Formats: sequence, C-alpha cells, structure tokens
Amino acid sequence: MKRFFFMIVSFTLMLFILVACGGQKAEKVRLAEVTRSVFYTPLYIAISEDFFKKEGLDVELKTTWGGDKTMTALLSNGADIALVGSETSIYVNAQGASDPIINFAQLTQTDGTFLVAREKTDHFSWEQLKGKTFLGQRKGGMPQMAGEFVLKQKGIDPKKDIDLIQTIDFANIPNSFASGTGDYVQLFEPQASIFEKEGIGRIVASFGKESGRIPYTTFMAKASYLKKNEATAEKFTRAIYKAQQWIESHSSKEAALSIQDQFKDTEPSILESSIERYKQQKSFAQNPILDEKEWNQLQTIMDEAGELPKYTSHQKLVNTKIAEKVTKNH
Repeated sequence: MKRFFFMIVSFTLMLFILVACGGQKAEKVRLAEVTRSVFYTPLYIAISEDFFKKEGLDVELKTTWGGDKTMTALLSNGADIALVGSETSIYVNAQGASDPIINFAQLTQTDGTFLVAREKTDHFSWEQLKGKTFLGQRKGGMPQMAGEFVLKQKGIDPKKDIDLIQTIDFANIPNSFASGTGDYVQLFEPQASIFEKEGIGRIVASFGKESGRIPYTTFMAKASYLKKNEATAEKFTRAIYKAQQWIESHSSKEAALSIQDQFKDTEPSILESSIERYKQQKSFAQNPILDEKEWNQLQTIMDEAGELPKYTSHQKLVNTKIAEKVTKNH
C-alpha cells in the first residue's frame, strides 16, 4: 500500500512538472528576410536544429523579396526583426528617423552573388563584359553596389562600358534572364547553380570573392524594440551564433539535409554545392559581431557607388554588446 502511495505521488509530481514546462509558451518573434537564399543557411540551421526553440523563441519567418519591402515591414511594425543589407539602416537614418534601425547581429560577411553568363566560355575574363547587356540588381542595394565596386576594380565602367539594366523587380530578375534578357546576370544561390544545371547560363565569377569582407546581411530592429526586448534579442542572437558554430563543424552535405525543408523544390546536390561555395569563400560570418572595419568598408562601397547619403558612425547604428555578450558566455 505504501509503495502504491509513493507511485501515485511520484506520478502526480511528474505530471505537474510536465504541465508546468508545457505551460511556458514560446515567445513569438516575427522575422522578415529580404530573400530566400542558401546564402542565409545559418538562419535556416537555427530553425531546423531547434536553436531558436531551445531559447524559448517561436520565430515566424516570412520572405519579403527586396530591401525596400523588408524595411517597410520593419518600419510599419509588420516585423520585429529584419534580415537585410546593412545599407538600409543607413538610408533610414539619413531620412531623420526618430526611431533608428539598429544592426545587432551579422549573418553574412561577403557579397553572396555570382556572375552568370548566358554563353558558355572556357576562358572567362572580365573584359568580355564590355559592350554586353548586364542584368543587375536594384539600384542602391548591396548586390548592385558590390557588383559595381568589383567591375570598377576590373577596369569596367558600369555606366559606359556595359548596358546595365536595373529596372526589373528583385524577385523577377531570374525569370527575366531565363526568358532571354541580358548576356550576364548577378544571382544568388541556389538560383545560379539551378540555371547552370538547366543550361540557362554558366557561373563564371564570384562577386563575394572579389569584393572582400563586408557586413553584407545583418539582423536589425528598431532601437525601441531592442530597448524593450533586449533579453529576446540576446536569445535570438545566441541561437544564430550556435547555428554559425554548427555550420563550421558540419559538412555541406549535412547542412543541405538540415535546411532541405526551406528549399523543397531544390535538389539536395544543388544545395550541397551551393553551401560549399559559400563556405569556401567564407561568406557565412563565424560570429554575429559586426566590427567597425567592416562597417567602414560598407560605406566606402556605398560612397563609390554614389549612394552614401552621409557617413554614419559605427557606434550610432550598430549594437555589438548583445553579440559580444553571447560569444563571450557561450
């Protein structure tokens, strides 16, 4: 009888613990990403490997297709956090925002686009672009500015030496090239590799390799959100850092299998090769800290493209305290 009594007590206690734990509702975070790309693999790893969930966060991810639309979602409170090019925070600040957008965690540290040629070539040289039609990215966006930065380094004037097309909406650039527009196009993975496999084009160069380290894509939020939800931002950043470490210690094949649900229409082999490309050129940031040297390089590229409204200090629009705390304590 005594044994039965203790069994009942133990069972009741276990049930109470399970109910109590189950009653702790995960905190919802609305995240807007500028595009869906293998370039953001660490983010998808944080989702698929439950790093967000283990931090008590329920991250609702939506793709907003373009820097302008992503920033609109953030400014209109349609999203809590945005994953987008760091330059957007500078543009918003230049317009006199009363609630500035703060970069608090870096995800990628190089350009993520590749130069895709329509015609197959055995020996590519940048000179081959002269006189050709180049289907570029949105004016004022990091892909286009980094692209122009590289072209100038290669002795090509984007305004004189090529027929530069910038009038096509970000989401429609791949379809436009596939339908016959342009001799060259600037694309993210896995789209570049998909086109190569389908015979639509050939990857001939990497803008990421050529442009060097840049705080290309970061997680950002309104200053008021970070002030009110600092603990949430810290949990979020910790999950991202765990994902960054995970991808460093796992193979591209393992990473491809982990993020397959985010790219259900893409073959695993394409995902694997795309991830490997990014790993080889060190596109994935190894930690979420956005340092001042990278920030200044970003503004140098913006200035050379004629898109820098005014110099903005690292201290004003970058919060490194959260990322530094996460990396120090992990």
